[in-house]
Amino acid sequence: MIIQNKIKKKTKKFIDSKHMLTGITTASFLESTVVPIPLEAVLIPLMQARREKLWLIALMATLGCIIGALFGYALGYYLFDAVGDWIIGTFSNPEQFDAIKQKIHDQGFWFVITLGIVPIPFQIAMLAAGATKYSLTLFLIAATIARAIRYFGLAVIVYYAGDKAERMVRKHKSKAMIIITVMALLVWGVGFFL
Repeated sequence: MIIQNKIKKKTKKFIDSKHMLTGITTASFLESTVVPIPLEAVLIPLMQARREKLWLIALMATLGCIIGALFGYALGYYLFDAVGDWIIGTFSNPEQFDAIKQKIHDQGFWFVITLGIVPIPFQIAMLAAGATKYSLTLFLIAATIARAIRYFGLAVIVYYAGDKAERMVRKHKSKAMIIITVMALLVWGVGFFL
């Protein structure tokens, strides 16, 4: 909670900055690669304050995450032996990583979409996709769909709820994550059986 309050204060200064869009892309890249703090803490207040750039903010957040996904995939593909243990130790554990690698091997596309939506560190999916040499094209398409759902979903909430969006998201976050997770798993299940 203390970290979120500090982020909110810095966000208020950042809102009127001419570097706001570049900053949100950079923050999204960092969130998807090394900073395990959800970007929503910054995005919702920013979207509320800059509604005229609401959709552009969502786009730039998605773009930053996709660049981060490409970076994480490359780490897994080219440098897994050198950095894999550190990343696994930081964001997961070896058993979870092995299970994710197997899921990517078995259900690839739908599994990446699911991990991109639900509140599980996406870094593990990126690293596992690269380490298993999963199709880069399919990985990027799945990551783009998943993160676009996440960030444009926030933009839709802000568009309709306005200044109440942050309070609404905070109040219903657990319920929303359960619903989104169930929906993602249903989509994954349908995709798996087709």
